[in-house]
Amino acid sequence: MVEFPQSGHLNLSHLFWLRCVAIIGQALAMVVATVVLGCKLPLLAMSCVIILEIAFNAFTLVRMSRPGHESNSELFGQLCVDLGALTALLMLSGGTINPFFSLYLPALAIGAAVLPWRLGSALTGVAVLGYVLLATFSLPLVLPHSHDMFDLYRTGNWINFLISVCLISWFVARMSRVLRRREAALAEAQQRLLRDERVVALGAQAASIAHEMGSPLSTIALLAEELRESAVSDQQLAPYRGDFTLLEQQITLCKEALKRLQSRAASPNRRRLRPWLSNFVEQWRLRHPQAGFQSRGEGSEGVVIDDTVAVGQILTILLDNAARASGDYVVFEVESTLTDRPTAGAIGRPHSGATGGNANFGDVIFRITDKGPGIPQALRAQIGSTPVRSTQGGAGVGLYLAFVTAARLHGTIELSDAFDAPGTGTCATLTLPAKRAEAPDE
Repeated sequence: MVEFPQSGHLNLSHLFWLRCVAIIGQALAMVVATVVLGCKLPLLAMSCVIILEIAFNAFTLVRMSRPGHESNSELFGQLCVDLGALTALLMLSGGTINPFFSLYLPALAIGAAVLPWRLGSALTGVAVLGYVLLATFSLPLVLPHSHDMFDLYRTGNWINFLISVCLISWFVARMSRVLRRREAALAEAQQRLLRDERVVALGAQAASIAHEMGSPLSTIALLAEELRESAVSDQQLAPYRGDFTLLEQQITLCKEALKRLQSRAASPNRRRLRPWLSNFVEQWRLRHPQAGFQSRGEGSEGVVIDDTVAVGQILTILLDNAARASGDYVVFEVESTLTDRPTAGAIGRPHSGATGGNANFGDVIFRITDKGPGIPQALRAQIGSTPVRSTQGGAGVGLYLAFVTAARLHGTIELSDAFDAPGTGTCATLTLPAKRAEAPDE
């Protein structure tokens, strides 16, 4: 999931850049008032205030570079410094007669947006106190007699209005965008939590069923062995000797599946792709001896899979679905890439196998194609978010688990039409991050 900066750090960054704009605007206003309008201002005192603002903003920049969450009290202090600097400049340039005194309002709007109501109320009190000081202890604004005071005041109000609108609109727009992104991230986290809860419930049921199936499978295995041995001497059972052998193989596969289910919680099985893939294909062929199965590709040398149990479960579900859809045509393709630079699909995706400066990027792609009736377009949008019953009578739990497991491995599953004409087969593509073997004998 996408990570976002803490709200305090984000608000502090906004205040830093707003203060930069304010410092530039204040310096520009002093130049225009002195050079263009001919006003007599205490430039030394006002320059000292601006220099103090620059120093405080430099301190804020250093604070932003340090780890740690900024508190609401710190944000309140930042806004108080801004109000104090504005009050000092206005006191030196006419007080309430200066049309820029209403710049208190953007600061109050920002404070109301980022601070709790108690601190927001306190900030309002600071602004009111500043206004009282402007009305009581301010230096008069000395203008040349050639300028009309009312025209200057009206022009200043227009400029002040534009500045206030731009500041408030910019800050509110930035905050709204961040809030929307966080709401989307929260909704995604809630959806993932709900999905995980369903998987946990299914896993508990699977563990219980695995425990209950142990004894019946042992009994069936014993009977199958006795029948196979009896077929050696019994002429009536002799024609079924091959079937009894196949039955024992299928029972062995069931027992191995139960063992994997029971040992899954212990630790994931990290293995090289090529030898594991060869063994996996052989095991799946035993489960579907009648399927018209074709295997193409082995993947790159040196690529490993962190959790072969999980990947094997995903591929088994996808291959089983393909075999049920078209038993005479199932194509299994494997390809992998491993480079020193991130591929388009790997950008922004975590790679747990990368360590230090030798980060490995790429993908392992498993593609399964069949010639079945295909998946209706209306069902594709629902698959992966909830179990969806298939048109062939399946409950959809297996495919749902495949999507959830792929997401947990930072991979994806895409379902598309296998051929140009719709309804003429399905192509299921499993894409996982590529890993490089850390040791030659791994």
